[in-house]
Amino acid sequence: MGEVVPFKKPARKKPKKGLCQHGFHKWKVVKSTRFDSQKGKLVTRYQCERCGKRKVEAH
Repeated sequence: MGEVVPFKKPARKKPKKGLCQHGFHKWKVVKSTRFDSQKGKLVTRYQCERCGKRKVEAH
């Protein structure tokens, strides 16, 4: 009789970031540094929940 070959279970893949790759980020306000003064304007910091990319928006 032939030998039984053990197979590894496939590793779980990381969630795909397809939306972020095409510019559809899920922005969330960063609470730790909520507001910052930059050049005399009020600034809010955002971070994408999926990929971690950050952006700063002046008001």
